Amino acid sequence: MAARLLLLLFVCMTLSEAQFPSGQRLKPRIQRDRRNIRPNIILVLTDDQDVELGSMQAMNKTRRIMEEGGTFFSNAFVTTPMCCPSRSSMLTGKYVHNHNTYTNNENCSSLSWQRQHEPRTFGVYLNGTGYRTAFFGKYLNEYNGSYVPAGWREWLGLVKNSRFYNYTLSRNGVREKHGAQYPQDYLTDLITAESIRYFRSSKRVYPHRPVLMVLSHAAPHGPEDSAPQYSNAFPNASQHITPSYNYAPNPDKHWIMRYTGPMRPIHMEFTNVLQRKRLQTLLSVDDSMEKLHNMLVETGELENTYIIYTSDHGYHIGQFGLVKGKSMPYEFDIRVPFYIRGPNVEQGSINPHMVLNIDLAPTILDIAGLDTPADMDGKSILSLLDTDKPANRFQVTRKPKVWRDSFLVERGKLLHPRVEGKEVSQEENFLPKHQRVKDLCQRAEYQTPCQQTGQKWQCVEDASGKLRLFKCKNEGGGTKAFQRGVVSHQQPISIKSQLYLPSSDACNCDFSDLLPTNVRPSITRSFKKKSFFSKKKFKAVKSYSRNRYSRSVFELNVYPGNHSVVGGAGQNESQDEFSGMGGVEDAAAPSSAVKVTHRCSILSNASVKCDTGVYKSLQAWKDHKLHIDHEIETLQTKIKNLREVRGHLKKSRPLECDCNKYLYKAKLKKKLRFRGGGEGGLHPFRKGGAWNKKAWLQKEQKRRKKMRKMIKRIRNNDTCSMPGLTCFTHDNQHWHTPPLWTLGSFCACTSANNNTYWCLRTINETHNFLFCEFATGFLEYFDLSTDPYQLINAVGSLDRTVLNQLHVQLMELRGCKGHKQCNPRTRSVELGGRAHGGFGDYRLFERRKWPRVKKPSSSRTLGPIWDGWKG
Repeated sequence: MAARLLLLLFVCMTLSEAQFPSGQRLKPRIQRDRRNIRPNIILVLTDDQDVELGSMQAMNKTRRIMEEGGTFFSNAFVTTPMCCPSRSSMLTGKYVHNHNTYTNNENCSSLSWQRQHEPRTFGVYLNGTGYRTAFFGKYLNEYNGSYVPAGWREWLGLVKNSRFYNYTLSRNGVREKHGAQYPQDYLTDLITAESIRYFRSSKRVYPHRPVLMVLSHAAPHGPEDSAPQYSNAFPNASQHITPSYNYAPNPDKHWIMRYTGPMRPIHMEFTNVLQRKRLQTLLSVDDSMEKLHNMLVETGELENTYIIYTSDHGYHIGQFGLVKGKSMPYEFDIRVPFYIRGPNVEQGSINPHMVLNIDLAPTILDIAGLDTPADMDGKSILSLLDTDKPANRFQVTRKPKVWRDSFLVERGKLLHPRVEGKEVSQEENFLPKHQRVKDLCQRAEYQTPCQQTGQKWQCVEDASGKLRLFKCKNEGGGTKAFQRGVVSHQQPISIKSQLYLPSSDACNCDFSDLLPTNVRPSITRSFKKKSFFSKKKFKAVKSYSRNRYSRSVFELNVYPGNHSVVGGAGQNESQDEFSGMGGVEDAAAPSSAVKVTHRCSILSNASVKCDTGVYKSLQAWKDHKLHIDHEIETLQTKIKNLREVRGHLKKSRPLECDCNKYLYKAKLKKKLRFRGGGEGGLHPFRKGGAWNKKAWLQKEQKRRKKMRKMIKRIRNNDTCSMPGLTCFTHDNQHWHTPPLWTLGSFCACTSANNNTYWCLRTINETHNFLFCEFATGFLEYFDLSTDPYQLINAVGSLDRTVLNQLHVQLMELRGCKGHKQCNPRTRSVELGGRAHGGFGDYRLFERRKWPRVKKPSSSRTLGPIWDGWKG
């Protein structure tokens, strides 16, 4: 019996030794071997932080932590220089054209975003694999705080846009308001303290579970409120004064650059104060980075944590005369700081490879040990961080890395019409409208003057030599003309049209006394023939020649679509303030002239004559043009109000016989339409179904929103607005923390909501350029090897073959989906092509032998460059 007990005791001791190795079985859980634990990930994100204007020079602590302990990427970019689209790309790893968040308003945190793309962010993937996920700070511009986005266990999201005081946070779905007390309400310090508290508590309760944290700071975004202890810092900040500072106007760039003139002294002083305040807000972010670093050291997690520091896009302060803002495709707006440190990351190195904001999500997934989903457009940068140590002593050369050398910069969109619920893709030939009209007029069906049976449209060459499409008045052809007032038995008229036909008991109204007096005989005869006024001809009598002149007088045709504004003779660069808003004309206008403004008149020969003061200075020309734009906007508002009244009168039309109602119908109603016209009555450029009910509702909502903004500006007596431009007003009450602004109010227009473009940015051994195509058809090309500040548009120096090649590459990136298509250099490797090449060995697939860029020549033009382009 004793022997059996001894044998049982020996077996138990053997099993215990096998289950708990020596030296580990008695250790507490927190002291066990942690080498197999997945790393922690901390992403620190700033808002509107530039790298070209020297913002990182103010952050000595961050540079010491990240540069000395990690790697700095010298060619880090964003694919869209806008807040919400760029942040959406960071979360999903997709280009804008794949997650459909085009602006800071449209689809930004919308229901469509919440259903389609929010469930596929990197937070969702890591949360599903055991990471303790947490988000602190600004999320998306239109986030309303009513829900917690998927994938985040701890949520402290800022409601709406960046602010430092007097904001609202959503704490795990519960809204909490904050005031203006420092430090408890200062957003930068608050999210730093909350993130440190969460990290410590997570490691205390779950020591073996990795943590993913995102700290999204508001700095240096407006309103640029700094902490009180930093309100006197950087009194002489001047890093923003680069060679492109106040370099304006730019007649060789797109229309906003041509329109923007040099800044005035008050604008320049504002840029100095703005740069100073932005750097002051970044000092609190610098302190935040030091606190995070010290916390990781204290908890023993520094060597097992990846820290990534970057921004959502860059910024400009006075560059090209733009007072402030972003959204431009130039270096100061698309370049961002990008640092990373962590396990196996080379310390103190500078990496020249091109990294993008769409690489963040794949990189975070790769750190967590997850594969990159096929729908993500970016690539993990971990392969660029290897130290490349030889596997053995016989391996002398390192294995070269293969990486992209080009990427897409996109902003805005072109609306794609829908037919039967399906989206119609854009036209393959990316041609301007005049070229499309020219190609369409080559068809035989448009060349005859409305004589073919069933012909709907006719090509007509106007007085300026341009081809235009006009709808045939006799829709059944020349042999089957429809006479007004007679009901045709072959083609019945719709019920709506019958309402406007004179019946037997209708009023016999004579409009002979309403005919215009000074009209050509041909026009008078047309009025006598018809019982109704023709709206098109009535307008053409007054404004055809005038509009034709105004369209052509200020055009300089270098390329189709590249139009530059030029002033009159003797124009100089003097900057007389308000010189275009008054003055006396040099000579009295002839008695037959029509006085349009106080300085310009239209003569009897349809030419425009202005006093010489308008042409003597560029500022006078701009001021007078600004005055005209304001007049146009005022008249547009009046026209909209008149249309509202017209709609009311239409609904309350009297029933008695009133001749005025026939005059009203004749002037404002559309032409008669035949029943069963179908698609034949549509303009050839319009798609069927584009004007459905949903599209109409969206258009109506936009119109009402625009009207509300206009009414609000009128009530507030806000005159800071320009048609087509985004303007802002700055006054003494804008900033509530020192340093304060005391020089009074001013207005500046710096951007436009409809500034849509697509750009190809390339950096390799032989080329360093930016090529852009704007939605207006304008082209820009900058060779940054010789012009690093993008002062001169060198598109005129390129051959047509090179432009076609650039266009093809740009169109490929515009339609790419997934990392296999959106990273051109790696495509040949992934498809079985060559696998060798280094940073200087670019374009492994379809490498194009580009000729050397020729010097610009003002005397040579290339002619139409859009012919034959294929998308």
